[in-house]
Amino acid sequence: MPFAIVDIETTGGHASASSITEVAIFIHDGQKVIDSYETLVNPEQDIPHYITGLTGINNAMVRNAPTFDKVAEKIYNMLNGHVFVAHNVNFDYSFIRYQLQDCGYTLTSKKLCTIRLARKVIPGQRSYSLGNICTALGIENHGRHRAAGDALATVKLFEYMLANGASEVIGDTLKRTSKEQVLPPNVPRTQFEALPQLPGVYYFLDSKGKVVYVGKAVNIKKRVSSHFSNNSATRQRQNFMREVYHITCKTCRDEASAFELESQEIKRLWPKFNSAQKVVQTYFNIIDYTDQNGYKRLAIQKSRKLKNGILGLSTYAETFSILKNVVTEYGLCPRLSGVYKDAVICREANCICHHETTNTEDYNLLADEALSWIGSMAAEVKPLLPDSYQYSNMLKLEIV
Repeated sequence: MPFAIVDIETTGGHASASSITEVAIFIHDGQKVIDSYETLVNPEQDIPHYITGLTGINNAMVRNAPTFDKVAEKIYNMLNGHVFVAHNVNFDYSFIRYQLQDCGYTLTSKKLCTIRLARKVIPGQRSYSLGNICTALGIENHGRHRAAGDALATVKLFEYMLANGASEVIGDTLKRTSKEQVLPPNVPRTQFEALPQLPGVYYFLDSKGKVVYVGKAVNIKKRVSSHFSNNSATRQRQNFMREVYHITCKTCRDEASAFELESQEIKRLWPKFNSAQKVVQTYFNIIDYTDQNGYKRLAIQKSRKLKNGILGLSTYAETFSILKNVVTEYGLCPRLSGVYKDAVICREANCICHHETTNTEDYNLLADEALSWIGSMAAEVKPLLPDSYQYSNMLKLEIV
């Protein structure tokens, strides 16, 4: 089985806005290297200083090098029909495939990631980065962060694993039904295989166990698979693939429940790769307090937090509507309940506050009844219906 062991250097971390500066390819027949190719590439854009600091490749070095379109045919012919092998293969493959496509070549090679392979064949290592794993195995790399040096180190690592039983693992990895070729380099296949084909919410975690993405699905396993089944060259895609180390999930009874849980979890965890629902929520809370005359009063308070108090909705109009209805039903004073904010004297002629016999204790008993009803409804509805419009629709139930 022929393998093309590849390493590249680039101007940045994702193919859609960065370019290749160096390519090295070693063709391996499973026993030894039988062909090789390496070249600097003019990226037709400036190389950032930090990239030069890392690789040693600067603008002057690539100024007279061929542009990628000049070497595309050679690269395609060397890769076509071979298994594309690299350390963190999705990164190198995404760049090569993207730039070949720009030149009219469609690369459809099977992929083999030596990070994933090493985790299976050489378990228990402290780190599986190319530098660390090679150091642990005594493999020398005389050209770190250069295409030829890293590619040759990957060749030696590959040969070490072949000598230690990797052939069977490779065969399993390259099967059409295997997800090894598309999963992020650090995600155990066993975690993916254990995912249920049920509705629910799934979580992608980084190396420290922090949730970096939350998603919902009708079929969790199928949806998770779709995240890794393409070779997108965007920055988000590449960062995403590098940072995902673990997958967990929670099943739900149906799609609607999964949708609600996803929304709650995004707001709770604030994952770095979620964007659509990461907005600062403003709540309008109905609160109560006792004034200087001893009357229990109601008011609407704006906050970025959902208070532990009585009620919180996402718009002032909805909250005010609920407050006004409660005031009317329980015979509370609109002025004392925030309905008439600036009125010195209540405009309701028959309001309880106009009766001289009314004392604070009697009034506060009515206020407590109203508060109790609002609190019970909020406790019943809020966990089930997080969306404000659903929430307020439930609160329009007849007060009894």
